[in-house]
Amino acid sequence: MIESIREFFRQLADTHPKWNFIYIYDPGVGERVLEGFWLTVQLSIVCVILSVVIGVVGAWLQRSRYVWVRRFVQGYVQFFRNTPPLIQLLFFYFALGQFTPTYSPDGWLEQPVISNVGWAIISLSFFAGAFNVEIFRSGIEAVPESTIEASESLGLSHLQTYIYVILPLAFRVSLPALNNNLVNLVKTTTQAIVIAVPELLYQLVSIYNDYSTAQNACMVLMFVVYIGLVGILVLGMNRWERGMQIPGYGA
Repeated sequence: MIESIREFFRQLADTHPKWNFIYIYDPGVGERVLEGFWLTVQLSIVCVILSVVIGVVGAWLQRSRYVWVRRFVQGYVQFFRNTPPLIQLLFFYFALGQFTPTYSPDGWLEQPVISNVGWAIISLSFFAGAFNVEIFRSGIEAVPESTIEASESLGLSHLQTYIYVILPLAFRVSLPALNNNLVNLVKTTTQAIVIAVPELLYQLVSIYNDYSTAQNACMVLMFVVYIGLVGILVLGMNRWERGMQIPGYGA
């Protein structure tokens, strides 16, 4: 069955050269696609998790009693929201990367401690995290002040009030906007190509550079994969939103 499918696409490439699905019938090329796809999935998952953590922590720090802490968080938000993610990737990798310590695994070649994949994770996580800070801040402001005062009157600390009272309620309000931002983050991972991260787009571009007739087929695959990834994320977020729903409050 598999061999007949491969043979079909071999013949398709011969009869219709502009539709060369070489990654289906060539195992070597197919392996490159799978490696790029797996790295894209890993990059998306790690960046989504880290950006949410940054958003939660940043929103909490915005309620700090110290002015310099609040100003630091606000400066971080303004910096990452008002500069393009592509520029941020280049800045982290080429500018800050110059100050990264190196190590030599074989005693000859020097390798940076943070690779291009590491810088992509850091840059994209901070970029999306800046938006998440504001998303969670708006959710926190939707929590009634009387609810916060009631929790503090019960003896809960500022941190305990945030974790057990404010954050669960704020999450329900923030989920629709958070869903939209995380979808944008998954799509933005394609920009990691500028620092040579071998994710899916990088692999597909290199494939159709090697086989010019495969360009259309590569872009079709790119389109389908990202529809699938974003679709899975949206379905998961919508299910989470329905599970956390409280009638008459928030989502």
